[in-house]
Amino acid sequence: MDALLPPRGTAQWQAADAAHFLHPFTDFGALAAQGSRIITRAEQLYLWDSEGQRLFDAMSGLWCVNVGYGQQALIDAATRQLQQLPFYNAFFQTATPPAIELAELLAELTPPQFRHAFFTGSGSEGNDTVVRMVRRYWDLQGQPDRRILISRNNAYHGSTMAGASLGGMKSMHAQGGLPIPGIVHIDQPYLAAYRRQRPAAAGLDEEEFGLIAARWLEKKVLELGPHRVAAFIGEPVQGAGGVIVPPASYWPEIQRICDRYDILLVSDEVITGFGRTGHWFGCETQGFRPDLMTFAKGVTSGYIPLGGVMVGERVARTLIELGGEFEHGYTYSGHPVACAVAVANLQLIREQRLVERVHDDVGPYLAEQFATLAGHPLVGDVQTSGLMGALLLVREAAGQSPFRPDQPVGMVCRGHCFAQGLIMRAVGDRMIVAPPLIISRAQIDEMMALIRHCLDLTLADVHSRGWLA
Repeated sequence: MDALLPPRGTAQWQAADAAHFLHPFTDFGALAAQGSRIITRAEQLYLWDSEGQRLFDAMSGLWCVNVGYGQQALIDAATRQLQQLPFYNAFFQTATPPAIELAELLAELTPPQFRHAFFTGSGSEGNDTVVRMVRRYWDLQGQPDRRILISRNNAYHGSTMAGASLGGMKSMHAQGGLPIPGIVHIDQPYLAAYRRQRPAAAGLDEEEFGLIAARWLEKKVLELGPHRVAAFIGEPVQGAGGVIVPPASYWPEIQRICDRYDILLVSDEVITGFGRTGHWFGCETQGFRPDLMTFAKGVTSGYIPLGGVMVGERVARTLIELGGEFEHGYTYSGHPVACAVAVANLQLIREQRLVERVHDDVGPYLAEQFATLAGHPLVGDVQTSGLMGALLLVREAAGQSPFRPDQPVGMVCRGHCFAQGLIMRAVGDRMIVAPPLIISRAQIDEMMALIRHCLDLTLADVHSRGWLA
């Protein structure tokens, strides 16, 4: 390996990066001028860059490294499979043992309505598959007019054409003529934003708001016509939108509405799956029964790309018994190395009882510690769900006064975090974490100390800029 990739200094890596590598979700010119951070190695919860700085990875890579870095069981599983059968496809009426074993294991771990898995290479591809599968289901049911999928503003469902259309990110829709036809959106269940937009709602409690927000779906269904609506898709907890945790009343009411109008319910578990919320899947935490679930990220802890869709029996039986050939799939559907790593990863999660640890120990401890941040002068709203946490940065905490659009306080805070050795993500004015499930209470304390220090640095910074005046 050393002969193939000779050592280079940071400046050399940055120059080669700027010359050849177009990064996702990036202003290419700005990054080329600044120079990217070069990450060179990792262990457990920590990363090191090419300058030797250690970084506490409070985002699990990109919501995915659930079992932490350097797990030998996953490395060994990949090595064994590469030696035995590095690749074969699932076309031509063939299968490989790792794909079969993973489908079997997922049927065991997921809620009881799921017995079948369709594999993809990513969560984005999984959500593309959902669009195809949902519309195929209704065609086979003799209701071809049911083609509309309803999603939510500020949701994230990937960045392919269908995935980005399902998502509700306005910046993504501004590029490429999105959303594609047949996808519409309702507002998100975000009480702090609702209160900002409607001062009269200041006294509205969470449970009341949850019912109000869920009934936006019913209003949209009736507006469109129930006979035209195929499915509703949502993340149990909105992740990339800023860790928006809905009120407890929200998802049960969504379930009632979908049942009443015979609409398929899709849970995007790409972020919330495999223990992140303290249950194996976020739909179990939030109390609803989806017909389909997309998954990725934590299924392999990010060690190898893999995604897919768990297909409930209602849909699966129709596709199997009435469908004939389903004209959809990918070269890497059921990739044997990815599936072997996923099996090893899920077995490790079970052996170490990580889901139970999140539910009973480190999840409640994170919630307890995050709640103490509400006393900081910059912090307004604080939310957690399992090992997901978010805090809202405000100009004046008591009145929840927001920063202006030309005052990017989140990016200022993120800059201080990186400088102090903490990877904490900024989504607008919300700062979010999703650390690996292996985190200990002592490491949560370490992370919280870094967060408090960075909040203090941000407070001094924005004060010096005159943003608090």
